[in-house]
Amino acid sequence: MIEPRSAGAAGQEWTSRSIGSSWQHQCFYLLIRCGGRQAAYLLLYSVVFYYSLLPSVRRKCSHYLNQRFPGAGWWRRFCNSYRMNLELGKVLVDRALVGILGPERIKVELHGKQELLDLVAEGRGVILVNAHVGCWQVTTSVLGFVETPINLLMQREEGDIDRQHFEHAGTACPYRIIDPRGHLGGVLEMMEVLKRGEVLSVMGDRMLGNDRNGVDVAFMGGTVRFPFSAYKLASATGAPIVALLSYKTGPDSSEMKLYRTIRVPGGLGRGKDKYAPYAQAFAETLEAYCTEHPFQFFNFFDMWQKNSTNQT
Repeated sequence: MIEPRSAGAAGQEWTSRSIGSSWQHQCFYLLIRCGGRQAAYLLLYSVVFYYSLLPSVRRKCSHYLNQRFPGAGWWRRFCNSYRMNLELGKVLVDRALVGILGPERIKVELHGKQELLDLVAEGRGVILVNAHVGCWQVTTSVLGFVETPINLLMQREEGDIDRQHFEHAGTACPYRIIDPRGHLGGVLEMMEVLKRGEVLSVMGDRMLGNDRNGVDVAFMGGTVRFPFSAYKLASATGAPIVALLSYKTGPDSSEMKLYRTIRVPGGLGRGKDKYAPYAQAFAETLEAYCTEHPFQFFNFFDMWQKNSTNQT
């Protein structure tokens, strides 16, 4: 589960560390090995109920839920918080299950496969803009058909005990990881992979580092700040932007959907305001996703705290 924190270095408002302890994680891993998904899910219901009783956990959920369900009463807010935490727990169990018991335990359907292949065939690289929604760490396994290297811009917290699916399996990471804390935020590396016609996957719903790297966009009745580096890279390289989001559809099934292709004109330069319309296009796509899958949005911090028109 994602735990927010106060602003730290470079103004970052969130952390990806789990609130669970190591032994709790190991307990779920053991249940998966012995009893599969059903055994892990059975424990998950009671664990999530316990955590949902904690005011601190409900507060972390409330930032988003109050925006998504304004005017909800106490009981509905509690139920919404429980359901949101439960959906996240299932995603984490599924991620471990894929690594421990094998990817065949999850059926993944991709909508927009041919469109994605056509974009890759243009040879200018493709930028996949994802978000902390659904089961993206599980569904990326269906991208093997792309036949070009896939690179992930990913920041991992020191001391994080959550394992990726390939770590459970004891295999090498199938993707090249670019650390945004590296030289120039990894920009040079990202430029190079796009010039080679490769796929670059980034998150479009959280700021990495300084607020100067973001633009203000309208999102769910308020104003939030989303990063614009992906759109700047697209302008510099000609790579198309693809909003690729996933969602869980059943106990053993998930889907990934190409929601939108965003084309950014070349030569827009450095001014961040020039990229605001494209970040807004992604925000609108993400808002549509939240309408369809309201409990599969997993940002547990106050995205609206600086500029909201509907304070939570």
